[in-house]
Amino acid sequence: MKRFNITVNGKAYDVAVEELDGSAAPAVSAPVSAPAQTSAAPAASAPAAGAGEKVNAPMPGTVLDVKVSVGDTVSKGQVIMILEAMKMENDIVASCDGKVTSVLAKKGDTVNSGDALATIG
Repeated sequence: MKRFNITVNGKAYDVAVEELDGSAAPAVSAPVSAPAQTSAAPAASAPAAGAGEKVNAPMPGTVLDVKVSVGDTVSKGQVIMILEAMKMENDIVASCDGKVTSVLAKKGDTVNSGDALATIG
């Protein structure tokens, strides 16, 4: 076990990291619940709800405004949400071209760094 001091956003963290050799199998946790399987395949032209590339929060904050809804077509770089962090408004932009398949955060939600905000398929 190796210990490291890591500073993230000005806050220091003491972390311990265990190095695994190639013979040890990594621990894999099973999902809490598996999604229901259906026999009918979704239409090829419409992405499944929640399918696609996730847009994650780059930092902790509060969602001030949601600029898109499910089914909207967006372009890479288009503002999809406004996130307030440290008294500043930050534009959250689409990471790719496509259709919004899910909006996972709503106005007023508090989010953590890395939380999924929306999905674009």
